[in-house]
Amino acid sequence: MSTVWEDNYSYTARNVRPSPVREMLAVIKQPGMISFAGGMPAPEVFPVDKFYEGAHVLKDDGKNLLQYGTTEGFPPLKEFLASFTAERMGRTVKTDEMLLTTGSQQALELFASALIDRGDFVITENPSYLAALTTFYNHGAQFLGIPTDNEGMKVDLLPGVIEKARAEGKKVKFIYTIVNFHNPGGSTMSLERRKKLVEISQRFDIPIFEDDPYGYVRYEGEHLPSIFSFDDKGGTLYAGSFSKILAPGSRIGWVTGSKEIIRKMVVFKQAADLCSSPICQSLVYEYCRKGYLSEHLPVIIDTYRPKRDKMEECLQKYLAPYGISWVKPEGGFFFWLDMPGIDSRELFKKAVDKKVAFVVGTPFCVDEAAGIDKARLNFTFVQPDVIEDGISRLAEAIGEMKA
Repeated sequence: MSTVWEDNYSYTARNVRPSPVREMLAVIKQPGMISFAGGMPAPEVFPVDKFYEGAHVLKDDGKNLLQYGTTEGFPPLKEFLASFTAERMGRTVKTDEMLLTTGSQQALELFASALIDRGDFVITENPSYLAALTTFYNHGAQFLGIPTDNEGMKVDLLPGVIEKARAEGKKVKFIYTIVNFHNPGGSTMSLERRKKLVEISQRFDIPIFEDDPYGYVRYEGEHLPSIFSFDDKGGTLYAGSFSKILAPGSRIGWVTGSKEIIRKMVVFKQAADLCSSPICQSLVYEYCRKGYLSEHLPVIIDTYRPKRDKMEECLQKYLAPYGISWVKPEGGFFFWLDMPGIDSRELFKKAVDKKVAFVVGTPFCVDEAAGIDKARLNFTFVQPDVIEDGISRLAEAIGEMKA
């Protein structure tokens, strides 16, 4: 067999890290499998009919929409988002402070391209969003992990971590945080910690990437201001997405930040895909323009809240007796299980035999050892009656391990 490819792979290709969730799809799709593994919205909440109403834009303006669009994004949609996010952002941002991306995952990629040199360090929560860790790792980053509790990242630890890293000659490029309904941890960063994080960012001159794909999917409590809204020096980049509040197939995300970082990301996007789909952007705008997005958010919340409550009830019933604990999320998609003495990798094998799947904790952690006894469970995709069946099967697998 020819070695023409193997001999010519780049350093990045030889060391690239695949997505563990994507790699699990073959297992998850087995007949009869109850999957708590993915991070997918429930298809029953997709607003198919109202989204379809916007299809007339192809007939009305197809000659423009079928052409290349601007890299920065469809101006009417940017103007809508500036207004829609104004309360959370603390002001109505300018259109040159915003970039539309092909999903918020692209925002991570463009930001990494703009900031990371091989060997740089990134501060993240520990655990953190595994696709962000994968993106930063594939750009050559190393990590400094900060533990979390039910109020999010323990930001009081940051000064000591940063000072120690700098004393050792390490270059810390940015702080990555998921502030609302953390993936996977489920916690929400408190108001006090948000303000403290901005103060630390400014003191040490280290920017923040504020990732907020779930922020509008809140089941209880009050919405909190963004970190961006407290940062008067322009050192925070905020990322949002339509994937969880409309549908992931729209593939539209957005980032808001200072003109300087937005411009750098625009240049990298020019090389990556020229522009996000003008058709998708126009369809999303038409949906939003008619007020459907604001009308649809309560539908999403009312669909997911009982699923969250059902999983909480079942975790209490079946898993708490084994000493397993978790943070009850006020919104979002996930529970993060702390399972002392249980190797989640071994549990996964037993659980799959019982036709129930979850994601093991190790890929979410900067140091894999921190995730050995952890597991992430998604509650949005499955129906409430299936949740109990799946958690009871998981409990059976745990019981067998304990025995």
